[in-house]
Formats: sequence, structure tokens, C-alpha cells
Amino acid sequence: MKHTYHIHGMTCNGCRGHVENTLSKVEGVSHVSVDLAKAEAEIEMAKHIPIERFQQALKDEGGRYSIHMPGHHHHEEPKKEDKPKGKGTGTYYCPMHCEGDKTYDKPGDCPVCGMDLVEEQNLSAGTSEQWTCPMHPEIVENESGSCPICGMDLVPLKPELSAEEKTYKSLLKKFWIATAFTLPIFLIAMSEMLNHNPLYDIMEQKYWNMVQFVLSIPVVFYAAWMFFERAYRSIKTWNLNMFTLIGIGAGVAWVFSVVAMSFPDVFPVQFKTGSGAVHVYFEAATVILTLVLLGQLLEARAHSKTNSAVKELLKLAPNKAIKMVDGEEVEVGIGSIEINDILKVKPGEKIPVDGVVSEGSSSVDESMITGEPVPVDKQEGDKVSSGTINGNQSFLMKAEKVGSDTLLSQIIHMVNDASRSRAPIQNLADKVSAYFVPIVVVISVVTFVVWAIWGPEPAYVFALVNAIAVLIIACPCALGLATPMSVMVGVGRGAQHGVLIKNAEALELMSKVDALIVDKTGTITEGKPSVDKIGVFGEKMTEQEVLQYIVSLNMNSEHPLAEATVKYGKAHQAKILKSEQFNSVTGKGVEAVVGGNKVALGNPKMMEFVKADISTKMEDEAKAYQKQGKTVSYLSIENKVVGYVVIGDKIKETSKAAIKELQRKGVDVIMLTGDNHDTAQAVASELNLAEFKAGMLPEDKLKEVEKLQEEGRIVAVAGDGINDAPALAKSNVGIAMGTGTDVAIESAMITLVKGDLQGIVKARHLSHAVMKNIRQNLFFALVYNTLGVPVAAGVLFPFFGILLSPMIAALAMSFSSVSVITNALRLRKVKI
Repeated sequence: MKHTYHIHGMTCNGCRGHVENTLSKVEGVSHVSVDLAKAEAEIEMAKHIPIERFQQALKDEGGRYSIHMPGHHHHEEPKKEDKPKGKGTGTYYCPMHCEGDKTYDKPGDCPVCGMDLVEEQNLSAGTSEQWTCPMHPEIVENESGSCPICGMDLVPLKPELSAEEKTYKSLLKKFWIATAFTLPIFLIAMSEMLNHNPLYDIMEQKYWNMVQFVLSIPVVFYAAWMFFERAYRSIKTWNLNMFTLIGIGAGVAWVFSVVAMSFPDVFPVQFKTGSGAVHVYFEAATVILTLVLLGQLLEARAHSKTNSAVKELLKLAPNKAIKMVDGEEVEVGIGSIEINDILKVKPGEKIPVDGVVSEGSSSVDESMITGEPVPVDKQEGDKVSSGTINGNQSFLMKAEKVGSDTLLSQIIHMVNDASRSRAPIQNLADKVSAYFVPIVVVISVVTFVVWAIWGPEPAYVFALVNAIAVLIIACPCALGLATPMSVMVGVGRGAQHGVLIKNAEALELMSKVDALIVDKTGTITEGKPSVDKIGVFGEKMTEQEVLQYIVSLNMNSEHPLAEATVKYGKAHQAKILKSEQFNSVTGKGVEAVVGGNKVALGNPKMMEFVKADISTKMEDEAKAYQKQGKTVSYLSIENKVVGYVVIGDKIKETSKAAIKELQRKGVDVIMLTGDNHDTAQAVASELNLAEFKAGMLPEDKLKEVEKLQEEGRIVAVAGDGINDAPALAKSNVGIAMGTGTDVAIESAMITLVKGDLQGIVKARHLSHAVMKNIRQNLFFALVYNTLGVPVAAGVLFPFFGILLSPMIAALAMSFSSVSVITNALRLRKVKI
């Protein structure tokens, strides 16, 4: 029988897998399938199992998730994720993304893989400077000034160390302690190789074994104790990982040594040295643990560089601004700026928030968020973005977006989210890792047995050493880090060039795209239309009268074409008539009651919608402009076409070069536009586009995407308007122009800040570079383990006499992870 239940509390694929695994362990369950999107679990069972059994199973796993029958009211609210507490600068996540994009509210270890959680970088820490008194540290102010107690000048408050820095400092301290105690243990152990060991003149070997034991205690129970805690937790929850192997390997060596030191008589002769003492492995255990600590230390250092792109973006955020209050300049903290505040931006200063130039002009360096080095001229009415740098003239601006709504904040938020997302290729590593640790433990046991039975004397010593070496070298850490590190660095690199990746899947799919659908207005063209002509049909109305109806109707519309007509109308002193019952018909046009008359403006489909006939003569007059690549919108009053407006929109300078480059890379570029055939053909001819379709409604664009996908094509769609949103959402990779609407950006997987097709070329180059880097990492990690485990097991010994010391294995294991991160860091310099 099969039952479907509702699951509460799942937030990511990691949660889904955890719930699926927990429910499948309930006795009597034959199969479990959990759907994250529907928050449902489908459970197959031989006979009915009471729901209380499932509830108890989930409760035993921490109580984060709950299960109930469909239709039953759920009384118990699922636990909510806490926001970060204290003075931390963000949330925390696992660098191996074990639970997808799940985050934690405080630093610690990942509950799945045991890795140190990494702190997400965000704007909250750097944007509001605080001040304190050097004599009275309890005084903390948001502005500079004097201490209210003693009158001394306040000084900037020193920021608290980030979690990243705290982890690094903690590991560094533990590493030096481990090294200080491990070094003498190592020297004592190595002295046994000397023919006349001078240490034995001081005291017997068994006493030196006790010295090694005492020296090993701080290493095992302080410096490296966290590894054993993580190993225990991994076995308890059956999330077997690198720390499982390290804990078992080093733990077996240390426990064996303690038992050997304490009870030497229970061991066979082959375990004993000439003095009668059993050979101990305190040096192997402590050196392994110290080298693993070194690896963790190097990883922590390298991790800080993988999100360097976000850190560079954070530096762009200013923490102060000059606000105009009653004509006076007042310096304020960035956190106190409100929408519609007038701010003054002086030469060389960073623009504090998103807004529009209200007075003056200047040139602005936007390279930090668009990747384009040429400064952009800004006039009154032009938009400016937080973090960009003003040129050599002052100007006033009106704040439109503040805090987390600014472009810079949204970029940082998107980069953080994308860095934590999982690429489909990571599933390969996940599948390998799931079976890897148990297989390695089995190989280690087999290694011990084989050496114990067929190995040379002392057989048990060889067996123990080689079994430990297998456990230590087979660390799956490099495999787990291979994909996330490349994704994190790649996403950050893209952000520096104005290519914002919403998730890792988009990054992977972009390299496979073979068909690109582009919109015309705002994507191929500049999206800054201007009115070329107002036309009149017949002699009943004048151009000025047609213009005033068009402007009055478009006053309620946010479409770029509407804005162009309103701007033109204001410049020509068009009278604004009263407008009511405004209605926008997507992909066709607009209608309203203007001055008491039913008025409509739009393409031929709009005229058909309001039952207004366009004569052949009218069509011929319009075609003359359409063949020049211009857009013609018809105006009807009381269902009669009375005039038209001709609007021109210049093709972006970068469009032609970008399309040519994409075609050269094997991508078919198809233009779909809501405009008429003649206008579309004129644009297509100029850009050498073989495929285009005109008069496309949103549903037509959607059908075109589906049709290409049915042919087995990987389809990307680039657009900037509401009418592009369905196609963007349906495509394999949706690409939104950053200059477009919020709806389009929300529907897309990639956003181009600058909003031109050259960004698609950059996105494709970035995708190829990241996927190549991931494959290199996976190849290195898989080959390393495939070759390392047999060598550690001793397969080369019968032929070449080569064995791998557990200490060398630990060193190799640590550096394998570091090498994967180092390879990923090469993406910081990749040219896109």
C-alpha cells in the first residue's frame, strides 16, 4: 500500500534527503519518495504503519521536521530558522553545501560533513560605523562627537573579528600547540632507528613510551579533539565523512599505543622490540592529527580568498553620506538615509544609495558593478547606483532605494545565494561520497587481514600501519569541495563583470546552450525610445490633438514606449486630458476613457481587440516607417483609427558584435518581438539574424521555447519586460537585462547589470571556465583517491618494496583539499 503525507520544516534538498533517509529506516517501509516543492512524502509499506511511528522517527532526529495526514490541521508550527544573533556579520553555511542552501545562525561544525561553517559576507557589518570613548568603552554612538561622561573625542569602534578570522586564529593556536607537543614525540620515535640510541642510556624504551603518551594528551584531547567529536557524530548520525576516517585511523593508532604501553604482555612477540616493550604509534597518531590540523588551517586561509569578490563588493559600500537639510550639508550615517532624501555627492566620493540625479551632472565610474572601465556621463534624471564612484563634479541626487533594496545589496545577496547553490554535476560527487567512506573502511579491514595472514614479519605491525594509512589517505574532502569552491569563485568573478548568477545550475547549463531567444526592445535595442513623428489619418484631427490623446492615455503606463511619448508630449506642451478606466493589454497596447471618449493605442492586434479597422492606405503609410526599423502604434477613438505615433529605438552598439560571437560559438540566435514584421526584418537584417518572428505575444514566446525544448535544444531566453517573464521562466536559462523590470529579473536565472548582449558572451565564457575548473577538480580528487588507496594498502610492496606511511598519507590528504581550493582560485583571474 502507498500513503501520501505532508512534511513541514523542509527548506532545502539536504532537508529532503534527511527526511527521506529517516522515514525509510522505519520498520516496514519499502520505499520513500519526498517532494520538496510539494512538501509531501509518498511512503510504500507492506501493511499500514501508524503515523505516530513516523512522527517519533522525525522527533528522534531533532524534531526539526513534522509529518501529518493531508487535510489535517497542523497545530504545531515548524521551527523557524533563527536570524544571526550577536554581532556576527551574517549567516553561516557549509563550504561543501551538504544541505544545499541551508544556513545556520551561529558558527560551528556542519552536522553532515563536520567541516567548519563559513560566514556569509554581507553589508550589515560595514555600512554603519560606530564610535566609542577610549576612557568609557560602554559608550557607543552612531556619530562622531564627544563623550557625554568625560568630554573626550569619540574614536571609531574597532570592528569585531569575523567568524572566518576567529576560526583561523583558533586553528592556528591549536596547530602550534599540537606542533610543540608532537615534535618531541616524533624525535623520540625516530631515534629508535639509530643503532645506538643515546636516549636509551637515559632510561628504558618503556619509560620513553610513557613520555610519548603524556606528550600526546594535549594533542589528542585539546588541539585535535574536535576531529574525534566530529567522527563520533558522523557515526552516530551515519553521515560518514572525512572525519570518520581520521577519527578511526588516528584513534586506533593512539588507543593501540595506550593498550600496548599498559599491557605489553597481551601482545604476540612480533609486536615487541628487542627490549621487550611493544612498539607504539603515538608519533603516527599525533603527526596525523597535526597534519590534518595544518590542512584545516590552510583551507581556512584559502576559504577567505574564495569569497574575495564579495569582500571587494562590500568595500564599495560607503558608510557616510552628505544629506541636504534646509539648504545645509549634514553628514549622516548610511543607515539613516530615507527614500526621497536629497544627497550631495562630491567629486571622487562613492554614491551612497541608489537614486536619480536631481541637480547637476558628472561622469560616474560604474566599472565595479558592470565590469566596463569607461565612465558613464550622468545628467539630470539619470539613475545612479550605490558603490559607484563620482567623477570630477558635484551633483545632487534623490534617494530611491536604500538599505537592502540597493543594487549593490541585491548583487551581494544574489552572489551569496548562488555561491551556496548546488550544480547538477555535484550529484556525481555526492553519489561517490555516499558509498566512499563505508567502502574505504571495508578496504582498510581487508588490508589488515591480508597483511596479517600473508604479510612479512612482523605481520601484525605491517597490517596495522597499512590499514591506518588506507583510512587516512582516502579522505573524501577534496571530492566534496571540488564543485562548491569553483562555483563560489566563479559566481564572484561574474559579479565583478556585471553578470549575476542566481544559482549554480544556470552556470552549468549556460555552457550547453545552443539556442538563444532574444527580445528586441531593451535587449537588442537601447530601450530608450524616442518619438520621430506624430501622424494623422484624415483631416478631422490635428497632430496636436492626436498627441494630447496619446499622452493622456500613456500617463498611466510604465512601458518604455509610453514614457517616450509622454516625454515628447511635455516638450510640445500637449494638454493632458482626464483619463479613466485605464487597462493594459499585454503584448498589444493600452486603452482608457480619455476626455469622455473610448481611446486605444497599440499595434494592429490592439486595434483588432477594440474592433477598429486599419485600412490598406493606413498600413502602407505605416510600412514606410516600419521598413526603417521603427515602431508604429495606432490611435483609435471610439473604435476608429485616427492617427499614429512613430517611435525609433537605436540598436545597441554591442548587439551586433555579441550576436556574431555567439553565432561563431555555435549558438543559434533567434529574435522574437511583439513588433510588426517589417520593423523586425529591418533589425534582423542589420544584425545578420537568419531567424526572427514578429507579432509575438507572451504566450507565443512561451510556445516557441517549448517547441525548441521538445527538439532537444538547450534554450536560453534574454529579455527585459513583463511580456518576457513566462518565456524566461520556462527556458533552461533565463537571462534578464538589469535595466528591465523586476518581474523579468525575478523570472531569470542570470541578470546582466549593464543590460546588453555582450553580457551573454561573458556569461558563456564564465560558464565554460567554471565547468572546466570543476571537471579538473573532480578528476584530481577521484584519481587521487583511486591511486592513493591501493598504494596505501600496499599493492606496490611485492613489486617495488614501496609502502605509504600513515604520516605521509595524512600530509597528502591535507594537501589534496588545499590543491582543489587553489585550483578553484585560478578562476579569480579568468578572462571573461
